[in-house]
Amino acid sequence: MKSVLFLSLLSTLALPLFSADPVEADYYKITTFTTPTETAMEVGSIELLPDDRLALGTRRGEIWLVSNAQQADPAKVGYKLFASGLHEVLGLGYKDGALYATTRYEITRIKDEDGDGRADVFENFNDAWGVSGDYHEYALGSRFDKSGDLWVTLCLTGSFTSKVPFRGWALRVKPDGSMVPTASGIRSPGGVGFDADGEVYYVDNQGPWHGSSTLQHLVPGSFQGHPGGNEWYSIAPNMGPRPLDPVKEAFLGDRKRGQFNPAGDNDRMILERKRIKELLPPAVYLVHGKIGNSPTFILCDETQGKFGPFQNQLFVADQSHSNISRVFLETVNGIKQGVVIPFRGDFSSGLIGGRLDAEGRLYTGGSDRGWGARGGKPFCFEKLEWTGKTPFEIHEMRAKPDGFELTFTQPVDAKTAGDVASYSMREFTYAYREDYGGPEVDEIIPKITRAQVAPDGKSVYLTLSPLTQGHVHELHLDGVKNTQGHPVLHPVAYYTLNEIPK
Repeated sequence: MKSVLFLSLLSTLALPLFSADPVEADYYKITTFTTPTETAMEVGSIELLPDDRLALGTRRGEIWLVSNAQQADPAKVGYKLFASGLHEVLGLGYKDGALYATTRYEITRIKDEDGDGRADVFENFNDAWGVSGDYHEYALGSRFDKSGDLWVTLCLTGSFTSKVPFRGWALRVKPDGSMVPTASGIRSPGGVGFDADGEVYYVDNQGPWHGSSTLQHLVPGSFQGHPGGNEWYSIAPNMGPRPLDPVKEAFLGDRKRGQFNPAGDNDRMILERKRIKELLPPAVYLVHGKIGNSPTFILCDETQGKFGPFQNQLFVADQSHSNISRVFLETVNGIKQGVVIPFRGDFSSGLIGGRLDAEGRLYTGGSDRGWGARGGKPFCFEKLEWTGKTPFEIHEMRAKPDGFELTFTQPVDAKTAGDVASYSMREFTYAYREDYGGPEVDEIIPKITRAQVAPDGKSVYLTLSPLTQGHVHELHLDGVKNTQGHPVLHPVAYYTLNEIPK
């Protein structure tokens, strides 16, 4: 009996030593809103209005105005139908008392001139692209950029073809409503957004010429990789001559799927970049099946710390995985590249629309549409907020000539962070080819030879060999702890190494 009591007491005293490691919800709280029963609130876009209301554009062609969403009590949220009869509102911008809705066939300028809370003026602001009726022909729009332009990214007619003008392109619509063809090579965009400097990005979905979904830098005049829409250079004189088409075949040796030529045919993105001067590589591979399968909105944290410790970093949502990932970007040798790290999962449905306000409230929502989504619900409207607690995470991951420098949100334990056995890495790429999607190929296991912890404990310099241009460098930090003994909340990072620093 004494032995049982002793063991029970020992177990009780030991509990604090074995407390559970922190989880995502400790740092970022999800609030799920109840939405009107008379509609399926399949949120495709969100815009902030000057009176603290939100505008929600839906896949079903409605726009709803939402009040009190910023309050702590979700029961106080109110909804009013503002407009209906549109076609897939997958972009919303607000300017001078009007909403600009990007739909499948046009940007519509919408106003409430009599002040009754319902739209009464619908004007075609721009419709300088084609629609054939193919289901795949989505149009994804931005809010206004710093120059007052709206950006529209247009899906191809199908995975391979462009049957009507500018399908597979990014367009800019100027303040006067005129359209400027801006970039080609797009396949199936899921969202378009800006970084803190006003640079423009879109996300593309896995498919032909895309072994994985990607985050792409939208540089005017660039070719983003899919040649299906390049015939429209004939009506885009501002873009110059049509780029060379990429070579269709991914490898010259054994053409059976999964068997690749060791001479390096799978590094053809690097080879084609040398041949096609307009071709830009993906800034970040959103590694298929691990980060997500169908990326959507792109948001930049410009809240000055109200959304946590990730100022100026990007957040990318995924419809299939019902999650949000975090992206840190840098420019190396003139090319954007960087790292993607998991951030927050467990949303109720597939995320499509999103907006982050100045107080650090991230509003989001979406749909499973029949595609399916891990969240499990057919649609949702939710809010994500920082709890004020700082997670132990990789803060930044920067490429160096002989490895990577990691910074952390909290001081690391010098013993574990300085031990090379706490880390592991693999490198791989995707074959740049016409085939739909593709596996991770050309795996390399580099040797990590040194993990040097900075005196302040906030950064670690990893020396390793080889670094491989064009490969994703998948880093695991399973052994690294902070000074409190907790592991990294998300101990995996995927860095796309387009360029090796000189």
